[in-house]
Amino acid sequence: MAIHTQPIALFPRWQPVAAFRPAMSAPWWQWVASTDSLTARLVAAGRRRAFRVRLLRQGVGVPERDEAQALGLAPRRLVWCREVALCIDDTPWVVARSVAPLAQLKGLHLERLGERSLGSWLFRQPDLVRGALYATGQRPAFAHRQAPELPSVWARRSIFYHGGLSLLVQEAFLSTLADEPDLASR
Repeated sequence: MAIHTQPIALFPRWQPVAAFRPAMSAPWWQWVASTDSLTARLVAAGRRRAFRVRLLRQGVGVPERDEAQALGLAPRRLVWCREVALCIDDTPWVVARSVAPLAQLKGLHLERLGERSLGSWLFRQPDLVRGALYATGQRPAFAHRQAPELPSVWARRSIFYHGGLSLLVQEAFLSTLADEPDLASR
């Protein structure tokens, strides 16, 4: 399978995660550069506090320009979008936006996830391949829409490949995660 990678020139905001290593504290690096399940990390970090996925928006829409480019789609092509807040004790720690071409979703029933984590489905797929990880220190537009009152500290994105599906997953780590005493220092 050929894995599409984003040319850096097209996405000045999103750079390979390694480019941000010098600017990140060690705790932040462990969060932003990890390739395992973010859901599992949040559950562990929550230390027996309640983990919840708050579904903010899901349905058919038009991708942002950079999202369409990342997925190799023509502009204004309709996609499936899912926006969620990943919460510990009802406090959002991460907001996420996932985007996939409509034609690739047949039979996957991702719309049925509801308030279950996308990661709980993704990381059970035996043929799952994760593309290159990109990061930014700028607040993505989806993070502003989802949690306008909470600044994001870092954001990351990558494309997951499963069968014929290309799914762009973007996650913004919020200041509430940075405020946790033993997790991430600024």
